[in-house]
Amino acid sequence: MNSTAAELVRLLTVRGQSLAVAESLTGGLVAAEITTVPGASKAFRGSVTAYATELKHELLGVDATLLAQRGAVDPQVAAQMAAGVRKALGADWGLATTGVAGPEPQDGRPVGTVFVAVDGPFAAHSGSAGGGKVAALRLNGDRAEIRRESVRSVLALLLKELANEQTGNERTQDTEQNGGF
Repeated sequence: MNSTAAELVRLLTVRGQSLAVAESLTGGLVAAEITTVPGASKAFRGSVTAYATELKHELLGVDATLLAQRGAVDPQVAAQMAAGVRKALGADWGLATTGVAGPEPQDGRPVGTVFVAVDGPFAAHSGSAGGGKVAALRLNGDRAEIRRESVRSVLALLLKELANEQTGNERTQDTEQNGGF
């Protein structure tokens, strides 16, 4: 089991918050990773695998003009996917993955170009004025490696946001439970 996924489920459960996932190139791998964690149902609402470009618009509300002009492999598309799945599935947090795992380039983007996004109830100190955060990745490796690293990266992005938003009380509880500092 992935320790990042377990920590995400733990933090979301403690906060009483929920998560939804929109996936393209990862094809359900993010949802699969989260649901390996016992008790994931306390925090995980579900996922949408919008592999076909038109489904990103139809199911997730990604702007059709944006998709037509830039294609599906774009940072704004990732951000809109995360916001769209969050809204569609009624979750506190939304995650999204879009990119090119190969073997061929797509939308003028080379293999290994990936965008992962998180959308959620960001606190004032998080540096976000609402909306989402996107990380651009340039990954090496074969198709399986690119997809695996995309999963790891999107989970790490959410974990970072959740860690940044912990209250002092939650940090104290974590320290006490983990026996130290």
